[in-house]
Order: sequence, then structure tokens, then C-alpha cells
Amino acid sequence: MTNTEPFIDLRKYDQSWFDRGRASWYILLWWFVQAIAFPLTPHPLNGLRCALLRLFGAHIGKGVLIRPTARFTYPWKVSIGSYSWIGDDVVLYSLDYISIGEHCVISQKSYLCTGSHDINDPAFGLKTASISIDNGVWIAADCFIGPGVEIGANAVIGARSSVFSNMPSEQVCWGTPCHAHYPRG
Repeated sequence: MTNTEPFIDLRKYDQSWFDRGRASWYILLWWFVQAIAFPLTPHPLNGLRCALLRLFGAHIGKGVLIRPTARFTYPWKVSIGSYSWIGDDVVLYSLDYISIGEHCVISQKSYLCTGSHDINDPAFGLKTASISIDNGVWIAADCFIGPGVEIGANAVIGARSSVFSNMPSEQVCWGTPCHAHYPRG
């Protein structure tokens, strides 16, 4: 016989402690700008998208390419190194900090997620942890990168991988859960 009572009681959910990093009006302004400006800018107007992200507090290096359909929850919690590319439909769910190194490729439909919930907490408590992607990393299409993950320099994460733990430098990694398979090169 199974227990039909839910373990989680969402009436107890409380994230009043969570610091989004900016005032509510500022966050709403960012969401409005992102909803209008990003998808309406043609691909060649990449500089405008980078300028908007910088205006809202993101640290964006030189030569960065960001596709019009990329999404940033809180740009003031994002750093992207020079000459990196952010592909179509990439989501940077930046409840915590996301750091992307130089010469990185984050391919289309990938999701970098810095937030989750405590499955052992009946109040479904929010948990956040930063993501760090070192220089020269390629995250191929449709990957999930979980909270607290660091991906070492020059690693490759294969398409549709789910990364829940740190990945070593100079390795080709794939799978769900993702793990290193062989050295790059």
C-alpha cells in the first residue's frame, strides 16, 4: 500500500532569503528588454545584444557572439570571456553566478542551470550553486549543465549530455550522467 499524502507541502515554500541581486522593478525592466530587443535583433546586430547585457551588469569580453534567442535570467550574475559564442535557444538560468571562459562555444538549446530544490525538504527549499566553464570548452547541442558544476579547460561535452558533476580538462565527455571517455586531440 502506498502513502498518498504528499511529502512536499508547497504552502511552506519560502525564498524570502534569496537575493536576486537587483530591485524587482529592475528585474522586470530587464525581462521586458530581453523579450523585445533580443528576438527582434537580426543576427548581425550581435553588438547590440552584448551592449544590452553589459548595460544590465553582465561582464562580456570582446568578440563575443550571442544569438538573438539566447536567454539570461539575471545578466548581472553572468560573465562571458572574449571570443566565446552563445547559440540559439541557450538558457543561462543564473540564480547564482555563471562564468564562461574565453573561446568557448555553448551550442544551441543548452541549459546552464544554477538552481534546484532540496528533495528532502518538505518546504521544497531553493538551492543555488555557481557554474564555471573554463577556457576553450565546447558544450555541444542540447546539454544540461547542473548547479555547482565546473568544466575544465578545453573539454568537450557531447550533444544531449547531462552534466551533474565536474568534468576534467582536455577530455571528451558525454552521457547521462556525463563522464569523461577519452583525451581531446
